[in-house]
Amino acid sequence: MKRILVLNPNSSANITESMDRALDVLRLPGNPEIVTATLSEGPPGIETQAHVEGVVIPTARYFAENPADAYVIGCFSDPGLHLARETVKKPVLGIAESAFLTALGLGHRFGIVAIKKGSIGRHMRNVRQLGLESRLAGDRPLDIGVTDVLGDNAVIERIVEVGTQLRDIDGADVLILGCASMGGFRAEIEDRLGLPVVDPTQAAVMRAISLVTLGYARAA
Repeated sequence: MKRILVLNPNSSANITESMDRALDVLRLPGNPEIVTATLSEGPPGIETQAHVEGVVIPTARYFAENPADAYVIGCFSDPGLHLARETVKKPVLGIAESAFLTALGLGHRFGIVAIKKGSIGRHMRNVRQLGLESRLAGDRPLDIGVTDVLGDNAVIERIVEVGTQLRDIDGADVLILGCASMGGFRAEIEDRLGLPVVDPTQAAVMRAISLVTLGYARAA
């Protein structure tokens, strides 16, 4: 069976478990096996540029040492994406890049629900690199840490609050959840806001399934 490896580049196993549960919808007969893993040497949460830079080489090394037919970097900063693509000879997908590309097919302008204000600059670099500035409605922070996103109903309420601002003030007609661990909230947020909501990890793994199924050797 073909195999897709999804790596959480932070060391919080509960985030990996949340990400894994959100991928159950893609574990269908005939699809490649989806395996999730945690980078034990990573920080508890990737919230700064220093965190991003610190996991670039470990992420590429982990992929090189663990054979798969496609790889997914389970962090919305896409740390190590370019190095990993040079390191392994199989498709490597970033969840932010994949979320942006998925959102383009669901609406005219997407809004990003960020974790903290400091992450917005990293998101903007990705958006500019892909030439998608005109399709971005806005990027607003929850002001909640990565390791706190798996909390109680207050987290969902805060996501709905920020999503409402992106919809009603910024004009977003599709929302992107800006963290690998928020996929479990997707259905409720879609129902409450009446907009398509993209879980970036699901988007990247679906893209990986397509590439593997169609026999593509690697993603550029």
